Amino acid sequence: MSGHRQGGFLVAKIHRLGGRVFARMLRERGIEIDPAHGRVLFVLWDQGPTTIAELAKRVSLGKSTLTHTIDRLEAAGQIVRVRGAEDRRKVTVQLTPGNRRLRALYGAVSREMTDLFYGGFSEKEADRFDAHLRRVLANLERASL
Repeated sequence: MSGHRQGGFLVAKIHRLGGRVFARMLRERGIEIDPAHGRVLFVLWDQGPTTIAELAKRVSLGKSTLTHTIDRLEAAGQIVRVRGAEDRRKVTVQLTPGNRRLRALYGAVSREMTDLFYGGFSEKEADRFDAHLRRVLANLERASL
């Protein structure tokens, strides 16, 4: 493989710029949210109540960063920690009822961002692009073991 490929550089640049555009779109709707907060909320929206250990695996944050993120989301009234009835050491994180509005707004902005991201792509091109990214991710996951 040629040494002049720029996939890693381009993906990193897309990630940074995409994050800034996404944050601006959220701010325009009155949502100030840190990217780490968004990742935690997204997992909870997708999975429902989740243990802290599972959350750590899914969001790829260090323990202290995750704890800080959970503390901030809890202080903002978006999530609660619930101790297990049988094992008080087991803590589950779950969404509050007040989180529904944020979820709806975040979902709308996510759909807008997806439309922006894939602008000008045909369905077939977008499918192929996603498949290539999954292969890159798989290569990196194998190397990280």
